[in-house]
Amino acid sequence: MSKTLIFFPCYNVEKKIEIVIKKISKKIIFDKKIKLLFINDKSTDHTKNKIRKIIKKYNLNGILLNNKKNLGYGGVQKIAFEYAIKKNFSFVVMMHGDNQYPSDKINKLLINFSQNKYNAVFGTRMHSVLSAYKGGMPIYKILGNKILTAFQNLILNSSMSEFHSGFRSYRVDSLKKIKFKNFSNKFHFDTEIIVCMLNKGFKIKEVPMPTFYGDEISHLKSIPYGINIVKTTLKHKFQKK
Repeated sequence: MSKTLIFFPCYNVEKKIEIVIKKISKKIIFDKKIKLLFINDKSTDHTKNKIRKIIKKYNLNGILLNNKKNLGYGGVQKIAFEYAIKKNFSFVVMMHGDNQYPSDKINKLLINFSQNKYNAVFGTRMHSVLSAYKGGMPIYKILGNKILTAFQNLILNSSMSEFHSGFRSYRVDSLKKIKFKNFSNKFHFDTEIIVCMLNKGFKIKEVPMPTFYGDEISHLKSIPYGINIVKTTLKHKFQKK
């Protein structure tokens, strides 16, 4: 496997992060070409100490970065991408630290890069509305996701099954061609990077993934997020023109 960085945005994930790590296959965890990067975004619980213990307990090839101030979801990704570029990684994977995505499926993303034609590979929950519902996704989130995605596909002339998955992997050489430092530090960073990739003609592969909604606390506010998504999609569309 090529040199790969798996990073974990971590905000108040003290009770979840070990579950995420335990699900990852040993083949990935102990691959010397894979490094784990935990970014603690100034959590208010004991996330920092918990991650330190996990790294030691499982003898992980990982490091912990502690932000001095809360930089937000997009801000954390910027740190990870800059790190991946600086350290010459080939691929970078984002795995949330709150156990919302199946960390045991990381290899399903990475294996698609072997075809050498994709710039990014995402895990999508919306390949099946029924699957998302059975996985515990609230109906209002399913509807919101489908409506926003339909709007974005219409505006951008694309065919994504969803723009809002946080289970993502990128070819680092592709990230070098994107001015992601100029993007938002908020949750709609995800949309900004997709729109930029589509505008550049990059190829994004979507891989069906199971949905899991447990008792984690979402820090995303649906209405402000939706408004930002609409604004971002329209802005980038017209900037391209």
